[in-house]
This record gives sequence, structure tokens and C-alpha cells, in this order.
Amino acid sequence: MIIDPVPPDEEHTTRKLVRALESVPPPGIPAEMIERASRGYYHDYLSPLALPELALVGELGSLANHPSRARTAAGLAIIGIRQRAIDGEFDASKAESDKWARTPEGRAAFEALTGGKMPPPPKPS
Repeated sequence: MIIDPVPPDEEHTTRKLVRALESVPPPGIPAEMIERASRGYYHDYLSPLALPELALVGELGSLANHPSRARTAAGLAIIGIRQRAIDGEFDASKAESDKWARTPEGRAAFEALTGGKMPPPPKPS
């Protein structure tokens, strides 16, 4: 499931991450990792992982330190993307969060966390 951006967002954060990964010079990022990113594997609300950002940061660190990329333009680019992930640049936006909160999965998660009924969903802004 991809959650479409909600104004004022212009780009879904999943797509923003994919663009960053695709920008790494050769040997680049493995196609499998880019494919996972495009499916939301590293996204706060789309991922099957409990802490997708930690997985992303770990994988990027391993790639940057691999002998084929260490101390190369690709390695430096990967380190830059890794830092951007640590800084939260690829975290779900407020609009993505609000949209997810209105889904059945989001409402169920809130009810599980609070032990009760969720208030009415927020109105789109």
C-alpha cells in the first residue's frame, strides 16, 4: 500500500528516498535495495519492520564500508544519504501520518495503544 502525499507535500517520502538511492554514482545501490525502498520497506507506516529507519541506516553503513565503495564517490554519497536518514529527512511526513491514522490499520493501532476507542479521525487539512 502506498499512501499518496497530501498537500502541502509534493512528494511521498518513499519516492524521495528512492530518488536519493538512485543518485548514488557507480557501483551505486543494489537494485534489490532500491526495489525494497520503492515498496515502502523503510517507511514508518508501510514497512513490515518495527524500526525501518534503523534497518536503512544499518544497510547504508554496510554498503558505504564495503571494499567496492569505501573511500569512493559512491561511498561518500551513501554516507551522506545515511546521515540524511539519521536526521529524519526520509521519515514519514505529517500529512502521511495523518492519512495513515485514518486507515483501519492506523485506527486499530491507536486503539491497541490506548486500550480504548479512538476519537473521530482528523479531518483532512
